[in-house]
Amino acid sequence: MKIKLLLSATFLTTLSCAAFAQSGLDAKFQKMISEGFRAEGIAGLDRIKQDETQKFCSDPKLVNTKQGAAKAIEIQKMNMASIIQPTDGKYIGDWKNGEAIAQSGRGATWSDKPDTVNGGGCYNCHEINKKEISYGNLGPSLWNYGKDRGYSKEVLVYTWNRINNSKAYNACSNMPRFGHFKLLTQEQMQDVMALLLDPQSPVNQ
Repeated sequence: MKIKLLLSATFLTTLSCAAFAQSGLDAKFQKMISEGFRAEGIAGLDRIKQDETQKFCSDPKLVNTKQGAAKAIEIQKMNMASIIQPTDGKYIGDWKNGEAIAQSGRGATWSDKPDTVNGGGCYNCHEINKKEISYGNLGPSLWNYGKDRGYSKEVLVYTWNRINNSKAYNACSNMPRFGHFKLLTQEQMQDVMALLLDPQSPVNQ
């Protein structure tokens, strides 16, 4: 019996890092994927098409070689070049909105409507506010993020770039490319930035 899976944006982002494709089984894998998924709601079949970064990170035989190390640097440069800095020149928004975005995991799934506002789901991987006791540990703790690092322009740009497209620093980072794939808007990213870097944010108290 053939199992039909619905397209989840989160799952398909993670799929790019799985140890599949780019091998002798590539054709069979691609056939399985094309037959195993179907479009539903806002989730189209275009989501199963990997870009160059995803293809690279899905090939462990390449990633773990000297050739792969050189390719990773190329991938990082390509992703860095794709990052757009805030068009209004502002990096810091509203930390209260940022907390709500960090808490929300909604959006971009087959069950969401096109006008559903995406969340960042940041707590899935990070400790952020100490008052929140439920969080993942796949990523580093972000508690006292600004307090520990300071509020210089260099820190602002680095943090913006990380949220926008973390693969600019680590080709196969598990962190979603929030800006690159427009999972978050510029304003939403500014609000998440405020959560991490506004001195008034509880994260920095």
